[in-house]
Amino acid sequence: MLRKLSLLLGLFFLISLSAHAQAITDKVELFGGYSYLHLDSSPAGNLNGWELSGQYKVTNWLGGVADFSGDYGTVAGVNTHFHTFLFGPQVSWPARVSPFAHVLFGGAHLGVPGGSDTAFASAIGGGIDTRIAHGLSWRIIQGDYLITRFGSTTQNNARISTGIVVRF
Repeated sequence: MLRKLSLLLGLFFLISLSAHAQAITDKVELFGGYSYLHLDSSPAGNLNGWELSGQYKVTNWLGGVADFSGDYGTVAGVNTHFHTFLFGPQVSWPARVSPFAHVLFGGAHLGVPGGSDTAFASAIGGGIDTRIAHGLSWRIIQGDYLITRFGSTTQNNARISTGIVVRF
């Protein structure tokens, strides 16, 4: 009887550790992938680059995000680079196919030969992730309306991204 009770307690302990480890693995999410940016400048241009973000989930549907990107290309014959650093809340629907939405605030840095500028930036957007395997998803699409204010004018930029999401 004592042997069965200790076996049952040991099994219960292992199951509870497994459940606790599962809850921890869903707390951190890292995304990395390709970014396409339509830069609303005068003249407008299209840039290609990368996007990286990390999310810490407070609940299974709400988290805080840090998002960084770099996009590069030629606008009107001028080599241009555009970097963002944005932070804010993200809500998501935890499922095999998981839609999400976020509102991010931070800054953007625009550089051209002979000069650069940094300005306030914000992004409103969302996307869809789909699970490939345990802890690994594909961000099918992420779209952001990225607002910047370089100089005295507001730029209404659009960014689309895709890539891999790893969950810990």
